[in-house]
Amino acid sequence: MPLKKLTDDNIEVCQDYCIHEDRIEAVKKDKPTEEMVYDLAELFKVFGDVTRVKIIYALLEREMCVCDIANLLEMTQSAISHQLRVLKKARLVKFRKEGKTVFYSLDDYHIDKIFSFGLDHIKEMYY
Repeated sequence: MPLKKLTDDNIEVCQDYCIHEDRIEAVKKDKPTEEMVYDLAELFKVFGDVTRVKIIYALLEREMCVCDIANLLEMTQSAISHQLRVLKKARLVKFRKEGKTVFYSLDDYHIDKIFSFGLDHIKEMYY
């Protein structure tokens, strides 16, 4: 199918309008529900904050308490606690108590994968 340049941004569109029913049906077959798509978009929004990305990166390396994260990122404990609440609500981090200290870690291995794939994608632009 011939393509036509639409703008200087190298966005191209079909010159002839046609529908490929087999492709559409294949995509529809395993299409997530609207609720799942919404939840996925919300998950990616959580990754849209620089502080939260820094916290996730730190927790990829090791479990840490709020004091340690605040010190590492040179921020207040209050600011870190706020971001940890957002991450916890999104089920990206979990915590455990050891006496009076609360340690945070990533909720499960999926977060490591999501973050690592994203970081690898970005690193490709630099190397």
